[in-house]
Amino acid sequence: MRKFLVVLNWFPKGRKSMRFRSRNYINSWGRFFWFAAFIVSTFVLFNGFSYSNFHFLFGERFEPVLKFARKTPTANAIVSGEHPVTQILSVRETVLLPDQVILFLKYPRSARLFTKEELECVYLSAHNTSPGPRLKQSPARVDTEQLGEQIVRCPSGPRGLLITVGSKSNGVFPAGPTHHWDSLAYEALVDNDNTTVVFVKGLNLRPERVSNASRFECVYGEDFSRLKLVLRSEVLSIAQEIVRCRTPLIVLNSKKKVNSSVKVSVRIKGGGTLPSIARLGFLSDSGRDPLPTRKPHETCICTMARNQARFLKEWVMYHALIGVQRWYIYDNNSDDDTAQVIESLFNAGYNISRHIWPWVKTQEGGFSHCALRAKGSCEWIGFIDVDEFLHLPSGLFLHDVISNLTSITTSFGNISIGEIRVSCYSFGPSGLKRIPKQGVMVGYTCRLVVPERHKSIVKPEALNSTLINIVHHFHLRDDFRFIDVDRRMMVVNHYKYQVWEVFKQKFYRRVATYVADWKDEQNVGSKDRAPGLGTRAVEPVDWSSRFCEVTDTGLKDRVLQNFANPKNSLLPWQTTTNKKAGTWFVEEKNTSAREGID
Repeated sequence: MRKFLVVLNWFPKGRKSMRFRSRNYINSWGRFFWFAAFIVSTFVLFNGFSYSNFHFLFGERFEPVLKFARKTPTANAIVSGEHPVTQILSVRETVLLPDQVILFLKYPRSARLFTKEELECVYLSAHNTSPGPRLKQSPARVDTEQLGEQIVRCPSGPRGLLITVGSKSNGVFPAGPTHHWDSLAYEALVDNDNTTVVFVKGLNLRPERVSNASRFECVYGEDFSRLKLVLRSEVLSIAQEIVRCRTPLIVLNSKKKVNSSVKVSVRIKGGGTLPSIARLGFLSDSGRDPLPTRKPHETCICTMARNQARFLKEWVMYHALIGVQRWYIYDNNSDDDTAQVIESLFNAGYNISRHIWPWVKTQEGGFSHCALRAKGSCEWIGFIDVDEFLHLPSGLFLHDVISNLTSITTSFGNISIGEIRVSCYSFGPSGLKRIPKQGVMVGYTCRLVVPERHKSIVKPEALNSTLINIVHHFHLRDDFRFIDVDRRMMVVNHYKYQVWEVFKQKFYRRVATYVADWKDEQNVGSKDRAPGLGTRAVEPVDWSSRFCEVTDTGLKDRVLQNFANPKNSLLPWQTTTNKKAGTWFVEEKNTSAREGID
């Protein structure tokens, strides 16, 4: 039992009449009653709220003064019989993905972060039936999320075991709260209009449909099991896996204090609340609406990539040569050299950032997240994959093509264009059996005749507030329209069916939410699959000659004519990159210090 002591002293002074003393005695007991009630209420309130909640609600000057007789245990106490460890780090959250486990680590200020070589993934008995760890494995990857925080990716362990981390020199650290990926609020951002956008899994809403917002509410706090201790707010819109909420004023007025310290979730009225690891982050332009009339970048590109390190250099450098100024790379659990390649491009002066996005089958949510971040920086942003290249047959720069396409005047006046839809040509292996040394644009020259679908370049502020998208395009606000581009002006060369060594990686897992993985026995006839391959990654004998209906050397010819070094015929991505002037880079890892995200 916790114990506290309240001492009350009441000393009446001087001689007083019996009548006066009686009245004073009654008044004093009244004061005692209300004072005691205040103390009890404070005790209950203090037990219900954590100190962080007081800090959040009342600011830095509020300091609870109640002191309890029993000391609280150390945060990093001894675990499973191993030697005690000091408070070096804590496991803030753990998320169980289908094929791996993500652990979010929090370090004290000024503490040195462990390296991948120093950390271990530790698997403990969930019921303390074993005196020590049941299993230890090396982490697949360790990334720095922001100052004092890390993301550790561990292999999935046997069922029934808790997963935590340890270090060889400091022992095992206590496991943190564990969440299942199929029901979770996982990201939250405050938009520039001061609304909160929450990204969730588990609501099972229909794709491309706006759902009934009145059935839900947003909650802000730390412990969502006690609804009396959280802030509630109205849901303004809800569609697919994105919820937009009215942000409470107390949160907006305490931006610096709540940044990354307050979690957000979604509650089904009359039902339960989704578990949450979504800590509130603020965009760099949050609260500044309308947006500036002139943004830093005319054209940007966003992509979600997994293990595309060997192709990133060609993709970034080529698009820079046709006018792209900014790249947002959402790294979806890469275990190759993606981070190192991005860093080398940064060192070469390219305005590129890596954003850790470990969430599986959330490409639509990732693109919506990226559109929010780009709103204050990019006039236009394209959403294409690393194996997709914009081809401009006219020879113009990208921003000139966009300007020509969007300067449309009719008898009714100007039309506001919010989205440019670009047809995609799918290229095949083109007779190759090895990865082409000069890159995909020069190596693959045979494609299908008919375009497959399209990709989009959008104005971020033209997007519907629901942020609904199906990867290929977004829903727009009522006052904006989309335009289909003439293929003589711009197309996307999609090097979809490359040599088998590359292509077989598509069987690992699809990144889009509403498409089946190729190894699953469903939607086998879908256009998202490779015709005739089925569900097994077995190379057909005639693979190198498939998907070849017409020869197309348009982009190859332009690349060799305009970008090859006249002395040695090498292309820019075949040589050491040269420093470019006037550009900058921000290394962003999962919302980049959460405040001032660009």
